[in-house]
Parts: sequence; structure tokens; C-alpha cells
Amino acid sequence: MITLLARGSRVKRHITTEQKTLLFEKSGAEVPDWEEPVERLVEALEQNEFELYAQRIVALDKPKAAPMAEVLLRMREEGQRLLPPGSFLPVFERCGMMPELDRWVMRRAIARLARGSRVPSLSLNISGQTVSDAGFPPAVATELSRHRVPPASIAFEVLEEDALALPNSVEQFADAARRIGCCLTIDGFGYSPVWLAPLQALKPNYVKVDRAVIRNLNSQTARGKLDRIVRAGKKLGIGVIGECVESDEALATLRAAGAGFAQGYGIHVPAPIDEALRS
Repeated sequence: MITLLARGSRVKRHITTEQKTLLFEKSGAEVPDWEEPVERLVEALEQNEFELYAQRIVALDKPKAAPMAEVLLRMREEGQRLLPPGSFLPVFERCGMMPELDRWVMRRAIARLARGSRVPSLSLNISGQTVSDAGFPPAVATELSRHRVPPASIAFEVLEEDALALPNSVEQFADAARRIGCCLTIDGFGYSPVWLAPLQALKPNYVKVDRAVIRNLNSQTARGKLDRIVRAGKKLGIGVIGECVESDEALATLRAAGAGFAQGYGIHVPAPIDEALRS
């Protein structure tokens, strides 16, 4: 049985890396017009009507090595049609049900990792609603213990905008994740003009450079921001991931700047999680 938690009416937009890619933007995803959205989402969670996908993240000094993969999600609809995240995440957010979905993903990702994987770590997106859910970190610890999965093999991605809008909640979440032994990534990093603030407050393991920077690396402004992020990362011992990499030129620029990792359709197209973790 799914139990819904009481929440405020404020809905934050939660965007996964996959939703930031050109290929996804061209997919024309539409939000379903469900008559009873809460009931439909509860049914989907109880009936496990979701599929885990994953996109590998490569180490730039060892291009064939994928030290981690980001977990992505599809929802099965009529006739087993798979909906992309842009079709159903907004509904979960409007209904205040992102913590239920994030727990569903977390439980299954940990269970999948326990079965063995060539990719040693998984990165899970966490919504602003879930960051504010004090019961989420204990649930993570329970699943890790149950499946005997090393905590350091799980990273949680928090959006930079959430880190700035919900500083107390995100800092508490980061502290809880560290106590468990999990890693923390700030996603969409460098979009805000005060991008250094989350680094100093949260001390993440990784940052993912915002797509606006990666897609404009032909400009001096974007390259300058990338250089500053890489320097800050090296000074603080934080791994820098370039996301939404779709060209050899962007990959070469990241490598030349000294970034440690890269992710995007130009490197690996998201695949069903079993396939992605076997490759």
C-alpha cells in the first residue's frame, strides 16, 4: 500500500540529465490527461509500472571506463508504451508524490546493483520534495543494509536550484547522506551566478556542469566558467562531470579543461538498466 505524505502546495521542477538532451527535447513528450492523477500514480507505483534505464558516465582519463551511471526512468502506459520522464514527472510533482517515486527508484536501483554490475556506482536523481522528507535517508540505509550494497556505490543528485532555494533541507539531506556513506552530486551546476555557495555549504563529491555551459563551449564566456568550475573542484577535491555532451568538440574541450568525467548522448545513449550495467 502506498501512503501519501502531507506536503505544501509548492511544486519544484525536477529535471533529469536525460531531459536536458537535444534528443529528448525533440521527442515532443506530452503530459497525460489522467482524470484521477493521484489514483493513477498510486496504481502505477503499486503495480510497478516503471522501467529503470541508465546512462553511463565515463572517466575522461580512461574513456572506456564507466565508474558510474545515472539511473533514469520510463513509465509503462497503455499497450506497454513507455512514456519518457517529461510525460509523468510533472504529474508526480503537482500531486506532491515525488518522494514515493524516488523511493521506488531507490529501492530497485539498490536491488539491481546487488545482483552485480560492471558499473560500480549508480547516481539517483532526488527531487526537492524528497530532500525535505526526513524519512528518506533512513529508508536508504535500510535498503543498503538489506542488500549488503556498499553505501559509497550510491550517489544522490540534487539540483543546484534546490540547493539554493532549500538550503537548510538540502544541507540536512547532505549530512544524512554522508553519515550513511553515500555520495552527493550537485546537478545543473554553474547556472546560478552564486554557484560557489552550494560548494562551500554542501561539500559534494561531484558537480555536473550545467547544460547551458556545455552547449556553449564555443564561446569564451562558457569556457571561462568551465575553467573556474574545474579549478574550484580541484581545490576542494570535488569531481567535475560535464553533462549533455553531444559532440567530440565538447568532449575535447572538457578534457582540455581538466574535467574528470563526461556524460551525454554523444557518449552513451540511455538503455535499459540491465543492458547499461552489463556493457
